[in-house]
Amino acid sequence: MSTTHSSTQTSTLIRGGRVIDPASGLDQTLDISVENGKITQIGPSLGPPPGARVIDAEGLLVTPGLIDPHVHLREPGGTHKETIETGSQAGVAGGFTTLCCMPNTSPALDTPEMLDVVRLRASERALCRVFPVAAATQGRKGEALGEIELCAEAGAVAFSDDGDVIASAGMMSRVLSAIRPTGLAFMQHCQEPTLTVGASMNAGAVATRLGLIGWPGVAEEIIIERDIRINGSIGARYHVQHISSGGSVDIVRRARAGGQPVTAEASPHHLILTDKTCDGFNTLGKMNPPLRTEADVQAIRQGVADGTITVLATDHAPHSADEKSLPFEEAPFGIIGLETALALYAEALVTTGAIDWPRLIALLTIEPARLCNLDTRGLGMLREGGPADITLIDPGLEWTITADDLCGLSTNTPFLGRTVRGRAVGTMVAGRVVHQCGSRIPANAMS
Repeated sequence: MSTTHSSTQTSTLIRGGRVIDPASGLDQTLDISVENGKITQIGPSLGPPPGARVIDAEGLLVTPGLIDPHVHLREPGGTHKETIETGSQAGVAGGFTTLCCMPNTSPALDTPEMLDVVRLRASERALCRVFPVAAATQGRKGEALGEIELCAEAGAVAFSDDGDVIASAGMMSRVLSAIRPTGLAFMQHCQEPTLTVGASMNAGAVATRLGLIGWPGVAEEIIIERDIRINGSIGARYHVQHISSGGSVDIVRRARAGGQPVTAEASPHHLILTDKTCDGFNTLGKMNPPLRTEADVQAIRQGVADGTITVLATDHAPHSADEKSLPFEEAPFGIIGLETALALYAEALVTTGAIDWPRLIALLTIEPARLCNLDTRGLGMLREGGPADITLIDPGLEWTITADDLCGLSTNTPFLGRTVRGRAVGTMVAGRVVHQCGSRIPANAMS
C-alpha cells in the first residue's frame, strides 16, 4: 500500500471496470478516460489517449471518489493525534477523495480566518480535497451565535458544534434561523448533557458490571425530538450525526415521513459493535455516542435499508496511545475509521443483505455530496467534463486489518486483527493516482 504527493498530470484510461454512478443510475462495464484532471469520456471500448497509462479494472468497482462528511483532522491544536496531511493520507488509503473536517479544534473553526487556515494547509499538504465545517456558536460554547453568514461566504460546507451539543433550546432556534438562509445544513451532536454527567459508556448490564455510570439512549433521542420540533417552523436543513439509538432512528423516520428536512448518518462502529466491546475496561470501545446493544445495531441497519439513514460517515476521531491507555473513565472518546470504513460498511450492510453495492456507493458519494452541497461542484458523481475523483474497489479482496494498514498518526481502533472483505485498491483525486494497494494498479501509475 502506498500514497504519493505527486503533482504530475497525465492521461489515464480505466478499462473494463464495473462503473457505478448512483447519481445517474449508471451500473455497467465501461471504460473511463481521464485527461487534465477531468473525466473526458465514459463509454465502452474506448481507445486510450496518446501517451495514456492504462489501468486494468476488470473485476473492480469504479465509483465516484468516496466522501466523508464527518472527520476530525485535529489541526490546529491536536497535531500529536492527526494533521490535515496525515488525515488525508488515511483518507485516500480508504478510498476517500473528499473529507469534511469538524470544527472542534483549538482554536475552533468559528471565523472565516480559521477556515482559511484549514484551506491553506490543505492546499499545501493534503492528498485529497478537504472542506471545513464551521462552528455554529462562538468557540463552540453554545452561548453566542457564530459568524454564520461570513463563514458560509468563506467556504464552510456545513455548520456544527460537533463534540458538544447546543444545549440551549433558545440558542438552537437562533442557530437554525441563522443557517437556513445560507442553504447549508446544521449537523447536531445529539447529547442531552444533564443525562450524561460522568457517563462513559452505554447504560446497561455491561456498565453495571463494570461499575461505570451509564449513558442512556434517551439522551440522544431527546435532543433529536427537541430540535425537530424547534425546526418545524424554521425549515433549516437538519442533520443527525453518528446515530446510535434505535429510538433515534424511529424519530428520524417519522420526521422524514412528515416531509421535514431531516437527514441522519451512521458510522461503522455503530453498525457492527455493541457495548460488550467495552468489557474488561477496553478503552478502544469507548465512543461518543457510545456503543449500544445488538437491538440498536439492527435498528440502525434497518434505518439504512429503508432509507431513513441516507449518509455514512466515519466520525474518524484519532487519539494517541498514551491517551487511550488511561483508566476507562479518563480516556478520551473516539475511534479512527478512514482506512477501514469501506470494508466494515460492506460487512454490516452488503454481506447481510441490507443493501447492495450501488446503494452503499450512493451512501458514500452522492448522498454526502448533497448533504454538504458538494454536488454543485461536480463531486460525488462521475460525469464527462467533471472532476476525475475516482475510487477503484475490489469487493472480493479479503484482508486482515493490521497497524501497517493505518496511515494516520493514531491507531485507536478495536478492529485490529479483524478479517474483512472489500478494499479500495486505487484512489484518484483530480486525475492523479494518490493511492494504490496491491498489484491491480501498477506502481508507475502513481508517478
